[in-house]
Order: sequence, then structure tokens, then C-alpha cells
Amino acid sequence: MASASDLGSTDDYEALMSMTDVELLKSAWRQQKAAPEILQFESRLIKRVREQIQLMEETVEEFTESGFDPLTVSLYQMDLDRTQFLLRSYLRIRLQKIEKYMFHIFATAELLTRLSKEEKWFIERCCVDLQTHLEKSVLSQLPYTYQSIFQQSVINDETDMVAKPQLDTFVVCKTKYYLGHIQLEDNADGEPDGSSPYDSGSQKPLEEPFEMEPNVLYFVRYKAVKKFVEEGKIDLY
Repeated sequence: MASASDLGSTDDYEALMSMTDVELLKSAWRQQKAAPEILQFESRLIKRVREQIQLMEETVEEFTESGFDPLTVSLYQMDLDRTQFLLRSYLRIRLQKIEKYMFHIFATAELLTRLSKEEKWFIERCCVDLQTHLEKSVLSQLPYTYQSIFQQSVINDETDMVAKPQLDTFVVCKTKYYLGHIQLEDNADGEPDGSSPYDSGSQKPLEEPFEMEPNVLYFVRYKAVKKFVEEGKIDLY
């Protein structure tokens, strides 16, 4: 999550500190679900949530055995179920992205640092096992120039067989405070990217930097706000 130095004011920092771990987990889950790429694993938060889940399970068991008020026990159980759902969904979304972009993540040092220790072990085993299986079952039967698991042909220098996240994907986002000088890029074909204001007559993007007002929803390309998402300054929805 964002540190105090990343936030726009003391009020923002205090607001973040007042959030419960379940609320922070819900925010991390929402961010990870909306982002096209895998984000930083929230190791400290997940550790705290797991400890709280264990404590809640012990509390529910103790209340049940002691004949505590059934309504109170059911409320504790509902809170426990909600927290477990969020945690499992957060981890499942990350695993789905790891499986989809495993070779890209495994070959990118920056992305590897975003994984937990268990995720790193998982992706390493997946890459090795899948590559070994494809080489033995399919690739070894093809002509030499087509035996690469990463390229359609060894003549091609690009890894065009490796799935990569589409950072051009549009996302819905919001910030709690003013953000200016956001650089929006054009598409490769020269057309505006659709998320910045432009002159409808000339169909050319305006040169002014894009600005975000607090508590206003924006529909922009992810790559334009990527660094702000990573810094915790923008929330995805």
C-alpha cells in the first residue's frame, strides 16, 4: 500500500491508517482485479489478515462450544466468511494472471519482484514443466526453425508467442486529490487514445497534460496512470 510520503496530505495518511485490514484487503483485491497486469503482492497485509482469520476461527469455535448467543456467533461467522472470500479471491486473481502471463513475468525481473515467495516457486515450476512438456510432445517433431516456445520462428527476434498484459486497456479510476501533468500517449496509428481531450475538428490530441480532480471517476488507458496506481495515488474500480 502507499506510504505516508506517497500521499498528498496528512489527512490522506490518517484516513489510510484508520482503515481496517479487511478494508485494505478489499481495496487491494479491487486494484488487482481491475489492473491488466499483476501488481505488488501485499505481503504484510496478507500476513496480518491470515492471523486475524485464525483468531476469528478460534473465537467462533470457542463461542460455539460455550453455548454463546447464536445470533452473535452467526455475525462473527459472517465476518469470517467475508474475509476468507476476499483473501481467496485476491490470491486466485493473482494466480490466474500468473498462469496467463507466466513466461512474460518469469522473464521480467521487475514483475518477479512483485510476487510472493510461494508465487515465485509456482511460476518457476509452471514454466519449466510446461516448456519441457511442449518440447517433448510437440516442438521436437517440428522443423528446427519452429521449435521455439517463445517465437513463431527462430528467424524472428521478437517473442511473439509469449502472452503479455495489454497495458492499453481502459480502466475506471479515481483519486482522492488533484493530480496534474499526466502524460497520455497516442495509439500507434496516430489516433488519439480516447482518454484525453482533443480538438474534434483536427482530430489531434491537445498538448496540455491531462489532469485528474479528486473524487471524480475517469475512464483512461491503464498505461497513462500506471505509475500512480503503483504509488497508491489512484484507485481502480
